[in-house]
Amino acid sequence: MKKIKVAFFAEILIEDFDGASRTMFQLIKRIDHQRFDFLFICGVGPDRLLGFDCMKVPVISLPLNTNYTMALPALAKKKLRKTLLDFGPEVVHIATPSLLGAYALKYANLRDIPVISIYHTHFVSYIDYYFKHAPFLIGKVKQAIAGTQKNFYNHCDVVYVPADSIRIELEIMGVESSRMQIWRRGINTELFNPAKSDKAFLHKLTGNDYPTILFASRLVWEKNLETLFRIYDRIQASALKVNMLIAGDGAALKAAKQQMKNAIFTGKVDHETLSMLYASSDLFLFTSVSETYGNVVLEAMASGLPCVIANGGGSADFIRQGENGFTCDPFDEEDYFRRISQVLGDEQLRTQFIEEGLRSSSYLSWEQLSATYFDELSEMSVHSIHRSISNKV
Repeated sequence: MKKIKVAFFAEILIEDFDGASRTMFQLIKRIDHQRFDFLFICGVGPDRLLGFDCMKVPVISLPLNTNYTMALPALAKKKLRKTLLDFGPEVVHIATPSLLGAYALKYANLRDIPVISIYHTHFVSYIDYYFKHAPFLIGKVKQAIAGTQKNFYNHCDVVYVPADSIRIELEIMGVESSRMQIWRRGINTELFNPAKSDKAFLHKLTGNDYPTILFASRLVWEKNLETLFRIYDRIQASALKVNMLIAGDGAALKAAKQQMKNAIFTGKVDHETLSMLYASSDLFLFTSVSETYGNVVLEAMASGLPCVIANGGGSADFIRQGENGFTCDPFDEEDYFRRISQVLGDEQLRTQFIEEGLRSSSYLSWEQLSATYFDELSEMSVHSIHRSISNKV
């Protein structure tokens, strides 16, 4: 059987780097080598990836977030061109509308090769944080990003978006609705489930038996950390006896430790440890409004952890207000404090949120989602062949 050739472009191909990487690897690890031949092209990654070639392009670090890099395809034009021509892709997958993504899109469009993209990062929501000291630029920068994303995604054949709220925002930007399909993210319920609870492990971290509020995320400013700090201050000023447990690392870790002196910081943890933290804690708090999807909220729900989160971004789509959790005014610490107190003080409500959260998260299977993706690639390869024949005729 002839294999379908897919060129896969991504800035970073490190499995646990961030939520986008974890999503990509859920697909990469399920590639059927009998059906597909992949070529990976990235800025940061291995030379070989699960038996497939992986070409690396020169990169620069991003000034606003030095943990991330941007690939510069202009510095590897000849090698890129030769590698792609030798491989002969029938479908192109582009992870990000970056310089590398723009190169891939132009290459595919010029050769009439179908393009699929998964919308991983809601860049426009970051602008309020990165330009907060230059507010006069925010509107113009958002407009520029919206224009860039509109032009990029309107030249893709298929765009997977994770939530209805994100689809609506992209439509407002001008992305054609006919190109977008809702493709949610899956959850590994063998890893994230209530059975992972280990209260002794949690007690070693906290040193007491007070209820534990968990915040798990990269510690970067676009996660609305300033609101998290105000919630912490509000709790500290109250009679509520709780532990604040912060799991994650990032550029704002030092600032977070200074602002929340009595909180417990774990730093970056592996998935097994994170699953224990979810299942052992009493409430999940999440203030970010910049999530495209919000994997951590789904992981918390699958772990039997009641959620109090910001009413914004893709994560809010998981919550049915008052049924399986609470969403709050994103920047109002009093609203969060009221909901936190309500959940911790009402065992019946807490039990309801746990049961409904488990039910909500049980419907999302990576096996089903990956099958949809690979079937999509097969369909697109057929269109690619038809296009090629039409062009020759």
